[in-house]
Amino acid sequence: MSNRVVITGLGVVAPNAIGKTNFLHALKNKTNGIKFHQDLAEKGFSCQVAGTPEVNNNLLNQYFTALEQKGLLASGLIYGGIAGQEAWFDAGLKINKSTDYDAGIIFGTGILGVEKLKEAFHLIDNHRVRRLGSTSVLQTMASGVSAFLGGKLGCGNWVTSNSSACTTGTEAFLMAYNHLKLNRAKRMLVGSCSDSGAYVWGGFEALRILPYQYNQHPEEASRPMSKNAQGFVPSSGAGALVLETLDSALERQAPIYAEVCGGAINSGGQRHGGSMTAPNSKAVQQCILQSLNNAQVDAAEIDTINGHLTGTIMDAVEINNWRSALNLSGEKFPLINSLKSHIGHALAAAGSVELVASVLQIKHQFVFGNRNLQPIHPDILNQISKDTIPDQTQSTAIKYLIKASFGFGDVNASTVLKQFEK
Repeated sequence: MSNRVVITGLGVVAPNAIGKTNFLHALKNKTNGIKFHQDLAEKGFSCQVAGTPEVNNNLLNQYFTALEQKGLLASGLIYGGIAGQEAWFDAGLKINKSTDYDAGIIFGTGILGVEKLKEAFHLIDNHRVRRLGSTSVLQTMASGVSAFLGGKLGCGNWVTSNSSACTTGTEAFLMAYNHLKLNRAKRMLVGSCSDSGAYVWGGFEALRILPYQYNQHPEEASRPMSKNAQGFVPSSGAGALVLETLDSALERQAPIYAEVCGGAINSGGQRHGGSMTAPNSKAVQQCILQSLNNAQVDAAEIDTINGHLTGTIMDAVEINNWRSALNLSGEKFPLINSLKSHIGHALAAAGSVELVASVLQIKHQFVFGNRNLQPIHPDILNQISKDTIPDQTQSTAIKYLIKASFGFGDVNASTVLKQFEK
């Protein structure tokens, strides 16, 4: 049995907005989510700008009980807990009083609970292990977010976490899609999250791939596709989506944002130019082509691309991979944008936050503008028209959108989304 799969719920915790409605407004207005961080300066970081969601006590109290908040230091768990529950309720679903065996969760992360681990190391080294608290395991295990949400919502189907660097969110999305396609569940909550802070971002600072030239002008720091791009800006947050079989969604009269046509996941094997940090271009192109084939959509039908595009020297290579895979160039190339120009690179959370942005574009028929675009890199303009790289938000008809994520370790994921038609 092969089900049609649709998206019925959205939730997001991003550096420029929290909540679906606020995030939609931020997208349309190209709201900046990157700020100067004094703690990074004090710790000797060259790059002292980053994107961090601003979660207040009202939000915490809305989604976490007082007991759950006790000793809660894992920022990724906070972001994922809020985004996941928002998506669930946005889909018109409720907290199950008994176990719902038709509902599952795939919610990924990269590193979870670094601040809690810091506290744990300190307590253990000072012979105070019993002061760790009852939630230290939940806050630091890789599956902590999916386990928290599974218990919170009462999901009894497949409840798990995945981890695949920057590809995590898009990978989780496709894992759930395939599960639903095979009729193994009726609805799946999917997403990904990433912790905030110096202990997460320090490794990238050591790699010297973060920009240090914009500490006085943080809103200009993230520059995907620009000639002046100096590296990606680290950020964090969470995105969440409810995927559901069409039959289940129609039966519940649930809101439908878009339909999932298909997708593909692969790896370049760190061969043929691929490495821990660089993509194997052949594998990237193959992933894009496989996702189109799986979705049964022609390249010429794609209206817009939400790229990975991080604001590094690899952006021109990514554009070349899109151009080669789609066999489209110049003015025939689809409109393309990068959310990272607004919020930076949210690492493991990037794919899911960008998927939420992609779905909102389809639902509301617009393409958000790229920030900090000028001047566009000449190697990009040699391949596609500048008119396909909007610097302003514009209304446009979108039937098909393709979204891809390309992660550390030479891993790739791509999915094709469609405006919903009964």
